[in-house]
Amino acid sequence: MLSTPLQRLLLLGSLAIASCIGTQQATFGIPSLDESASPESVYKLKWPVKKVAIIGAGPGGMLSYRELSQAGFQVHVFERDDVPGGNWHYTEEAPVNAPVPNADIAVGDYVPSLPPPGYHGAAAEHKRRHRGPKPVWESLKSNAPAFTEIPWPVGTPWELPHYKLRNYMRAFASYHGINSNDNNPNVSYNTRVELVEKRYDEHGKEHGWKLLLKELVQTGHNTSRATWREEDFDAVVVATGRYNAPNIPSIAGLADLAKRFPDRLSHSRQYRRPEPFANQTILIVGAAVSGGEISRELNPRARKIYQSIRPHFFLSIFLQRLPENTTVIPEIKRFLPLAPGADFSDAEIELVNGTIITGVDRIIFGTGFRYTFPFLPHYHNSSIGLNEDAPRGALQPLVTDGTHIRSLHLDFIYIEEPTLAFINMNVGMQSFTYAEYLGLALAKVWSETAFLPSTAEMWRLYDERVRDRGGYGRHFQFLGAARTEENIRFFLAWLNGAAVKYGGRQIDSLPKGVSEAALYWSKARFGVVTPNVKVEQANNSMWRALGLDPAALDFSAEDDREVMHHILFNDWW
Repeated sequence: MLSTPLQRLLLLGSLAIASCIGTQQATFGIPSLDESASPESVYKLKWPVKKVAIIGAGPGGMLSYRELSQAGFQVHVFERDDVPGGNWHYTEEAPVNAPVPNADIAVGDYVPSLPPPGYHGAAAEHKRRHRGPKPVWESLKSNAPAFTEIPWPVGTPWELPHYKLRNYMRAFASYHGINSNDNNPNVSYNTRVELVEKRYDEHGKEHGWKLLLKELVQTGHNTSRATWREEDFDAVVVATGRYNAPNIPSIAGLADLAKRFPDRLSHSRQYRRPEPFANQTILIVGAAVSGGEISRELNPRARKIYQSIRPHFFLSIFLQRLPENTTVIPEIKRFLPLAPGADFSDAEIELVNGTIITGVDRIIFGTGFRYTFPFLPHYHNSSIGLNEDAPRGALQPLVTDGTHIRSLHLDFIYIEEPTLAFINMNVGMQSFTYAEYLGLALAKVWSETAFLPSTAEMWRLYDERVRDRGGYGRHFQFLGAARTEENIRFFLAWLNGAAVKYGGRQIDSLPKGVSEAALYWSKARFGVVTPNVKVEQANNSMWRALGLDPAALDFSAEDDREVMHHILFNDWW
């Protein structure tokens, strides 16, 4: 139990929501501050920003609303769900089945629903795909941080059930007048953004953004009314979160199996409770946060659990949370063809070490998510390879393979057009607190009371950051403790320095004790982790039997906090 509200912070794991880790800890590439910079060395907005759209009413969206509205902008929030809170809205209704193989990354979350030709009224439609049920299971608990504005009361337990977090975020929304029952005309619930495009003035010059919006209102048990409309804005904040497009690994034979037995395979985002899996043999692919925690909950009820793993740093730490009677197996090589008329449990699953298992009743993929923004189709380009780039001068993509987001200054402002911003797209940081700095930065940049470097300088800094992080990939968005603290120090200097010079709000650093509380909670959860942890020699034969090289499982770190950040944010199988 916490002794003060300042010691609260985010449960950095436990969600059936996936994210990515990095094994390289390079510098973030923070730009230097130069208060004497000439006007030519800073970016000038192409048009004045007065009206701002925020897509998403989770922690990042709500904090952005607070900062932008208090700075005097006309702000409108669009949320596809019927309440605020982002992922912390548990429902028994689960998401739809994940596509196998993965859908193209441009529509990884959903296929935008555009008005039918000649549309002039409303249409009936099911709501589940529209609202996107969240990847939270019934028993989930979290050690989430409070927003600094409304701290947790003294004596708040270390871990809270998800409904407490839901209630807390709805209280925060009500405090700012944007809850679903506040009747605020500047918030639209049940409204999904289907398309965001550049807007042009009467002279053909770029002048803001046009949003195509779809509101879906339930009219009966199985019917809904859809209404489309367009609205214009000067700037757009994307706060849709990182956990929308499920990732299913490409394994030979899996697509055929999924086509025949779609309800026997599921992604961790669909998991709700253990009862439907009672007395069954379950194969869980992945052993990090979601895969490992779901395995722990299923273990007392399932007949048998296979846990498929692949070697990565910190694997041995994750495995020690698995119950002893879990059967750990290596990666899956392929699903052998199934004879006509055969049952799902007859499927033969070949592993990379040549072993074949059968008799599996259900498969759960705890294999993470991909970045996707279906409402920005022009900024997805899956034809670009992992470490390839679009030619400068051509339209620069935001998303290529879904493992990372490109072309962002400081990981949140689109370099080619800085009136498009992204909140809380990094991992390895605390979204409840980090978004405050990003939201305030947007308020100051768009009010021209703080300035970005020139476009050329933003690209130079970006290229430097790509090199420092070892190129693109799933590690690219990872911050970790050191980078997060470095970023916050930069934001404090930049934003508070701008406030002194131009006026406006200043911001404080994080409350003392936040990082330490994360470390202690993590050690309590995973055991004491110290630098230079090595895989026990006694386990070497076991690792080799799984087709794994024990040396690949060793790791070292100069700082326990970095180890814990890697562990807690790793949900990639």
